[in-house]
Amino acid sequence: MPKSKAPAQTFAEPQYLKQLVEQRTPVSVKLITGEEFDGTIEYWDQSFLRLTREPENPNLFIFKHDIRYIAILSE
Repeated sequence: MPKSKAPAQTFAEPQYLKQLVEQRTPVSVKLITGEEFDGTIEYWDQSFLRLTREPENPNLFIFKHDIRYIAILSE
């Protein structure tokens, strides 16, 4: 009996991002270029997310295809 393939989409990303937005969880976003930005995710859609940062730093719109990973910052 052939094994079934893993699903192409798990749909876990929207649930995870929604939780980060609702809880205002501090995160670090590392880009594929190596740059890293800290803040909270205020908004996201299919293509990008908005990272809200400290008052002295501008807020950023980051394309998802430029993100290597998102890590939760420990308090």
